[in-house]
Amino acid sequence: MTLRRLAAPAGALAVFLALMALGLWQVQRLAWKTDLIARVEVRLAAGPVPAPGPAEWAGMDARDAEYRRIAVTGTYRADSDTLVKAVTERGPGFWVMTPLQTPEGWTVLVNRGFVADTARDDRPLPQGEVTVTGLLRMSQPGGAFLRGNDPAAGRWYSRDTAAIAAAQGLGPVAPWFLDADAQGGGAQPIGGLTVVRFRNSHLGYALTWFSLAALWAGWLLWARRRGARD
Repeated sequence: MTLRRLAAPAGALAVFLALMALGLWQVQRLAWKTDLIARVEVRLAAGPVPAPGPAEWAGMDARDAEYRRIAVTGTYRADSDTLVKAVTERGPGFWVMTPLQTPEGWTVLVNRGFVADTARDDRPLPQGEVTVTGLLRMSQPGGAFLRGNDPAAGRWYSRDTAAIAAAQGLGPVAPWFLDADAQGGGAQPIGGLTVVRFRNSHLGYALTWFSLAALWAGWLLWARRRGARD
């Protein structure tokens, strides 16, 4: 009988502690997301730095590397564009991914920008050595939500650097790609369309869990007082 009488309060306390733990977890997530946003804003405001070479690839972490402003010099490989489905403020179309061979011998995929569905063949390729600036982005393996990449059919929904390199026979490429800045005069493809936006709803989630914990505690107190009167 004693154990049965203790089971209900113990269960009620466990629910309260679980709700509080979820609230505290969201507070921790809020601190992490706020720090991430602050670090990315610093990167976006900074000038471009040299692109990381092969010696740095193994230790790269998206939290520290992505959205860093970088510059890379090299020569575009002709006839090796990969068109990746995209929807932007300009409507539906494609990102134009082109391999760039650096003087040091390594290759990186450059997202040269956006072309609309109706202008997919209008993507002139700069000749000779060029220097490209933009944002470092980590590879996006596997495809997009509910849409897997189909290299054999030439249908791409995410910028998966390894899969694109394999389909194009490029050999090893950087595990990141470069989102190129906009060119002057509105030249195609249109760069500089990267959207940097982080959803940050953790404060609302935390308040929800803490409110549920408070309501649960209030209901338990009311139930206890009512039981005492009965």
